Amino acid sequence: MPKKQTFTYQDGDFVVYPTHGVGKINGTENQKIAGTDVTLLVIRFEQDRMTLRVPLEKAMTLGLRTLSSRKHMDDAITTLKSKAKVKRAMWSRRAQEYEAKIKSGDPVNIAEVVRDLRKRDPNTEQSYSERQMYQAALERLAREFAAIEDIDQDTAADRLEDLMDAA
Repeated sequence: MPKKQTFTYQDGDFVVYPTHGVGKINGTENQKIAGTDVTLLVIRFEQDRMTLRVPLEKAMTLGLRTLSSRKHMDDAITTLKSKAKVKRAMWSRRAQEYEAKIKSGDPVNIAEVVRDLRKRDPNTEQSYSERQMYQAALERLAREFAAIEDIDQDTAADRLEDLMDAA
């Protein structure tokens, strides 16, 4: 029988939940759910003013992970600096693809969205939904970058945009 993989953590660790981004582990709680004792990880997402309780035994299958390594974040930054890929598909199709990349929680995928939606030419128009999606992707990437670099989120977002401007 394969060994069950468990999520290892310490209180105060930053973790990434794919659909919500970076949160901080506040500890565990034991609750009885449907007659079964369940250990729940308590994760606080300060930016959303939300607390999430995730069954410890399901944390891995739900995609909960530790922060990216510096190497993986460097890969995301390399992606940010690369040339934007202009897609000719309808916005609704591209929006679905971008949304899936953001929800994947992978910094490289999120960096692709930021790179591709970044408005480089001040003369080109960008729709409200494009600006919203760009902002959401930038915030998600900046939160993880900030946690890795131990800086605040606004500084992280500014640094990421500066890196793109310099590229």
